[in-house]
This record gives sequence, structure tokens and C-alpha cells, in this order.
Amino acid sequence: MAVISKKIPAPDKVEIKTALLSVFDKTGIVELAHALSERGVRLLSTGGTYKAIAAAGLTVTDVSDITGFPEIMDGRVKTLHPTVHGGLLAIRDDSEHQEAMKKHGIEAIDLAVINLYPFEEVRAAGGDYPTTVENIDIGGPAMMRASAKNHAYVTILTDPNDYAEFKEQLSADAGKTAYAFRQRMAAKAYARTAAYDAAIANWFAEALSIDTPRHRVIGGVLKEEMRYGENPHQKAAFYVTDEKRPGVSTAILLQGKQLSYNNINDTDAAYELVAEFLPEKAPACAIIKHANPCGVATGSSLVEAYQRALACDSVSAFGGIIALNQILDAETAEEIVKLFTEVIIAPDVTEEAKAIVARKPNLRLLSAGGLPDPRVAGLTAKTVSGGLLVQSRDNGMVEDLELKVVTKRAPTAQELEDMKFAFKVGKHVKSNAVVYAKDGQTAGIGAGQMSRVDSARIAALKAEEAAKALGLAVPMTKGSAVASEAFLPFADGLLSMIAAGATAVIQPGGSMRDQEVIDAANEHGIAMVFTGMRHFRH
Repeated sequence: MAVISKKIPAPDKVEIKTALLSVFDKTGIVELAHALSERGVRLLSTGGTYKAIAAAGLTVTDVSDITGFPEIMDGRVKTLHPTVHGGLLAIRDDSEHQEAMKKHGIEAIDLAVINLYPFEEVRAAGGDYPTTVENIDIGGPAMMRASAKNHAYVTILTDPNDYAEFKEQLSADAGKTAYAFRQRMAAKAYARTAAYDAAIANWFAEALSIDTPRHRVIGGVLKEEMRYGENPHQKAAFYVTDEKRPGVSTAILLQGKQLSYNNINDTDAAYELVAEFLPEKAPACAIIKHANPCGVATGSSLVEAYQRALACDSVSAFGGIIALNQILDAETAEEIVKLFTEVIIAPDVTEEAKAIVARKPNLRLLSAGGLPDPRVAGLTAKTVSGGLLVQSRDNGMVEDLELKVVTKRAPTAQELEDMKFAFKVGKHVKSNAVVYAKDGQTAGIGAGQMSRVDSARIAALKAEEAAKALGLAVPMTKGSAVASEAFLPFADGLLSMIAAGATAVIQPGGSMRDQEVIDAANEHGIAMVFTGMRHFRH
């Protein structure tokens, strides 16, 4: 395979004499064209961009006039021409390239201002197959990549947010751009086309039900740089994908400091959990600390849901994340601000509640604009050394499962409701997970232990501590239902749950020793159901 090498040093400053402007997003394009025109830059353009610039009274040449070829096929073919790409790719200081330009009448293009058809937006809006395909840009990415490759001589702008800095460059250097600037813009162009192609590839995989495509790329757009990552010595940034799922990525920060890396991670965990509880059925609150719930509850009102969630573990809730499934009202806000809290996220916030939370200026308040649908499919990704683990989102819902009673005693109606509640919460607890629940309220949560027995014991211990804090005669685990997010491998875990006072157990089943566990439940008069679905969370 031949390797092409042109050892010609790149010039530091390049004057902009000719510019090609071809954009779908026309934000700031007329103002940019004015600035270029005032400096005597020749303007080339296409389609709607040409019309917008011409309508502003500026002199502009249609690309078809320099290619000698009209736009055809509904605009699918207009810039895919040697005159355009030769003008972008020519190495100005190479004699062979100069000779080719002269021979074929190719004019150098010093600036390309390009952005793309809104494929991601059309996909997110649920466009049908033909419409989505039609919004795959071809000429735009080709010109962006050509310009970026030849950044030694060509400036490529792909984002209206960069127009101001570009104009500053022209003013500072008499109409020229610096090599370092051209390099940064080239890197940005390739990142943009990579994310664009990733979105297209992932859409095709989804549309054709290809679960494991040969190549999988996940692209994102920088939303904000962060002060640091999970720890102060780590660098971090927040990127958003084209998935418009209500939550921390779409939420509006109504007040408070910038969210940290850990805030974002925990807020996402909290909001995904609280969305399991439909707002039309009952108000719900989830309190998260270090990505694990320390209290979850429903109530007759939102404030009651918060109070009941807090009662499960008020110590761990200090400095936590609070997620609500209904609009944050004044009464609930008054209760929440009594405790130091990092973040509140809700579908919306009343004006009265905003005013109350404003008394705590460092408390971050987020309005998500809606709740994520826990049943909607999607992808999750996790990096490992040298690789990427990608899987479908865990969108299993206990309401959709056929529960199987495996013990002599069937659960009561209340026990069954508490079982389902506990299993929903357990889905969002780090494995090994054990969750006790009673009357729509978590009674104790054991998370992230190597032994399921330890998770059961920790949850029971948390319940005992909560009982002391609340002045209760017995822990809330007495008479509770308990959920294990994965099967109970031995009877010892069940016996720990029974010792804590649980009367009903919900678990996936599927262990080689299921019968041993069932026998132990029957011996103690415990009701047990199998779900057939596991919810490991690592």
C-alpha cells in the first residue's frame, strides 16, 4: 500500500480570499457573510444559503457557476465536483497541485463554512424511514473532511458558536487565520462527522434490528466542561447524545452551582428510579446517595412521599439527590430545604417552590420537562480497558411479568403490592441488592455487597437505625415484603430476611437450590413469588 507524504511545512497565517458557505443551520450566517464581504472576500454558496446571502444584498456566486454544472436530483448533487474539492484539497505550495489547478481552472477556497442536514433531529422526532434517509447529508461531510484534511491552508467552520472567534482572528491578523486555530477547527470538523456517522449507523442498526453491528460508535456533543471528574485529580466533561430522553441531560438548571460529575451520575440514577412510579397513580420520591437509593416512597401527596422516603434512612439522605415524579410544589419544597441536599430534580417546579428553594442558593434545582419512560428501549455503554460494553437498557417492568407463586402460602394483596414496589426499587440498587418495603415505602436497603446475606443484614440494620430515629417500637421490616434483584443461591439469605421480619419474598428464581429456598420459606410460613427476570446492576 502506497503511503502519500508531502513534507511541505504549513504556513502559520493564511489569508482568506475565497469562502464557500453552505449550511443548513443558518444561525449567524448572514452576519458572517457581511464580515467577509467587508474584507473583500469572494463568497461562494449553494441553495438556501445562497438565497439568504443574496437577499441580504451581498454579492455571492452560486457554486453551479464555478462548476459549470447545475444542482440536480433535488439538490443531492451540487458540491460533489472536482472544482469544489480541488479548491479545498489543493496543497498551495506544491507545484504539481498548482499546475493541476491551472490546467483545470480550479480556484483555491480558503474558508469553508459547513453544517449538516439535521439527521439527529429528524431521527429523534420519529421521522419515517424515507424521511430519515433523505436527511443523511453527503456533500456536507465530504466538504468538511476535505477542508479539515487540508487545514494547513483551509479554515473549516462547522459550528455557529465559532463564528465570533473566527472574526476576531480576521480582525487581529488583517484577514488571516492562524495555523493553531485551523488545527482546532479541523479537529472539531472530524469529531462532528464522526458523531454524525455514528448516529446514522446506530439508526440503521436499530431500524434493521441488528443488535450487534460489526462496528459500534457512540457519539456525543459537549454540553459542558466540568471542574473535575469523580475525583479532583480527574478531568471530565459532560456529553449528550441524540437520545432525547427526559432527565439530567435535557433538564434546565433553574438555580444553583454547576452540576459536578458525581451530581450528574447520581441525578440520573435518581430520576430513572422515580420514573418507575407513574405520577397518575401516586406521588413518588427517590433519594439517592452515591448512585444507590437510601429511601423511596409513594404517598397521598408529594410532601408525604418525600417524608416517607426520608424516614427510611435520614442519615444517608444528608447531601443526597432528591427525585420527584410530580411537579415540585411549595409544601414539598419547604420540607426539602430543611435538610442539606445537593440536587432536586422534578418534571417541573411551581413559582412558589422556586422562591422557597431560592433561599438555598447552592441547592441545584432541575426541571426535566417530563419523565423518562422506563419501558422505552435504548442502549447503555460502559468502558473497560481496551473496549466498550454495550447493552440494551434494562426496561423490564415487574407489572409486565407473570409472577409465579412457588410457596404453599400465596401473598396477600398488600404483600403483593409491596413485593412489586420492592422489586422496582431493587432494579436500581447496585448488586447484590436486597430491599425491604412496607405500604409503599422502603423499610431497609442493602446495596453492593459481595454476599447477598450481607445485603440482607445491612438492610435490616438500616431499618433498626431508622426505627430508633423515628421512635418506633419495632423496625419497619417487621411485616414487610422483601425483594432480591437476583436469585437467592442458598436458604441463608432468606433466613436473614425472615429474621428481620419479612413475611413475603420476591426474587427471580433460577438457582440450582431453588427448592431448598422454597422449603425454608414454607417451613416459616413465608409467601414467595418468582419473577423469572433478573436485575443485576453493576
